[in-house]
Amino acid sequence: MNKKLRNLLKTSLINGLLYAVIMACFDYSDGLDFRICRFLINAMVIGPITGLIIFYSIKKQGTQEKSNK
Repeated sequence: MNKKLRNLLKTSLINGLLYAVIMACFDYSDGLDFRICRFLINAMVIGPITGLIIFYSIKKQGTQEKSNK
């Protein structure tokens, strides 16, 4: 695994977990109990989505730089 891919995976994992923690805090503030299934689903859905967004934006930025040279 190259360094860029490893950093992308780490960033996606951190983003997904951070989103899941924030959503769990909102649920707790609304008086709902902590649900591990909801936490994991939030982390596993948002993490890959942010990873794909970051991947395509980096890819698009790279192709734009190549076309400008």
